Amino acid sequence: MTQVLLLGAGKIGRMIARFLVDAGDYAVCVADVDAGTLDRLRQQVPALETRTIDAGSRDELVAAMTGRHIVISALSFHFNPLVAEAALAAGVSYFDLTEDIATTRRVREVARDAREGQIFMPQCGLAPGFVSIAAAHLATWFDELHSVRMRVGALPLYPSNALKYNLTWSTDGLINEYCNPCEAIHEGRRVERLPLEGVEEFSLDGVRYEAFNTSGGLGTLCETLEGRVQTLDYKTIRYVGHRDLVDFLLNDLRLRERRPLLKQVFEQAIPITYQDVVVIFCTVTGLRRGRFVQHSDARKIYHQMIGGEVWSAIQITTASGICAVVDLHHEGRLPHRGFVRQEQIALPEFLANRFGRHYLPAATGAVPFDGLQTEDEVPK
Repeated sequence: MTQVLLLGAGKIGRMIARFLVDAGDYAVCVADVDAGTLDRLRQQVPALETRTIDAGSRDELVAAMTGRHIVISALSFHFNPLVAEAALAAGVSYFDLTEDIATTRRVREVARDAREGQIFMPQCGLAPGFVSIAAAHLATWFDELHSVRMRVGALPLYPSNALKYNLTWSTDGLINEYCNPCEAIHEGRRVERLPLEGVEEFSLDGVRYEAFNTSGGLGTLCETLEGRVQTLDYKTIRYVGHRDLVDFLLNDLRLRERRPLLKQVFEQAIPITYQDVVVIFCTVTGLRRGRFVQHSDARKIYHQMIGGEVWSAIQITTASGICAVVDLHHEGRLPHRGFVRQEQIALPEFLANRFGRHYLPAATGAVPFDGLQTEDEVPK
């Protein structure tokens, strides 16, 4: 049995624990600062071991990792640099869900001293995460890339407030995405763009959406595709009208300068929902055999009943993303040392995984591009 330490028993951590325990190949210890949360989780998943821990203590982290093979951080991003340092000291492989660019840079620095068999793989969820794997796969089909556009959103099925939004994951992560600079490639050069800018509207399956710049969703793709693509960007999908209200809160009321207050407002005023849909829309254009063509991958994933409990689409997609890459590492299918990027995983291999299957057409209703089209199938 592969010994796993899972840090964080929140919305996503609970789903990760459920997936790994049910798989049967992992002995999972869930660690959290809140003993009450751990007790409730143990009642739902009796096979779990639990441990109370202060994730801000390096000594406690190293002690909890001792004897484990893998540590998964489902904590807020600001804990992860210390978790990565503790993982290095304990000799365990490290995985996280961070969207924070600075955190990923620090994890990469730590990974330089990794031992043989020890990897550090941040950004393992949905976006960043799966969307990078999907976009990179689309890009491999082209002889010459022109643009790679990635759009992802986790939305309530039944919006009932002015924001047309419900909380579905980390509030800290949400605020981070709305406030921090956004990486992109424009005219072949890496640039930074402002969050909430670049607003566009589109329709998918008869539903109108808007999309706008947010931070972190590209993962490491800017570095991977720099010099190969003219345009690369990532935008978050919301229902039309959401962006303007968020802009009012962040900029007109200047709550971007008071993030703890903004978090309090969000968590007290916006309810959590488990009835949601995750929308993924990647479009790549370029030259293929002398023709200028476009290919897209559009998916929708809905909330589901798993193990007798309703789980939200964002829980399922985020947890299955990180569990799939952990599983590939467990099977020896990833690089064996150091920093690993999401786009180093082939999309077919990800989707063939027992966790990655949650992104398959049977689960999503999507018709994904598999890169196997013939010359006759290229649009004329």
